Amino acid sequence: MADKIYITLGTSNPHKVFEINKIANPFDIEFLPLKSDNFDPDENGETFEENAKIKAMEAAKVSGEGKYFMADDSGLCVDYLNGAPGIHSARYAETPDKRIEKLLFNLKDDKKRSAHFVCALCLTDDKGNILHTEKGIVSGKIALSKKGTNGFGYDPVFLVDGVGKTMAELSEDEKNTLSHRGQALSNMIKWIKINLN
Repeated sequence: MADKIYITLGTSNPHKVFEINKIANPFDIEFLPLKSDNFDPDENGETFEENAKIKAMEAAKVSGEGKYFMADDSGLCVDYLNGAPGIHSARYAETPDKRIEKLLFNLKDDKKRSAHFVCALCLTDDKGNILHTEKGIVSGKIALSKKGTNGFGYDPVFLVDGVGKTMAELSEDEKNTLSHRGQALSNMIKWIKINLN
């Protein structure tokens, strides 16, 4: 049996660590929270992919322990808002509730509510060399109001195409199968199992 693979996750969001481990644990891969108070990446990239790389390389730099590092950059892109909030999804307003309020306000008179979630993943080694990248996209539209209590961020207002539920109404297993992060992570796990064992 192969040894378990440990990868440090470049994030300060405990929801992400939990969500990613739910998918990764059956494959003998464990993602560890970053143990550093100095993790403050300058997310000045113009794409999700660039920001994922910045975060993964910063995690490798400040950690002081561990062999592999991964970071994700994800966000919501609304067609009517020309792709906003996009890479600024986490900084669209001060709190998660205010971000949703602002989004719904900006769409209040509009019938075109198509949107998609994007997740870019970047895996590096302890020297900051990029080993692999992945990207996942899930399409949907913005609901008129919040529904569901699972998930985080914009999940309560994102209606997944073909499902008829918001991301926050899905069970964990459903979300891990359908979500942008689930897609990107499944492909990343396949690569890790082949190349890091």
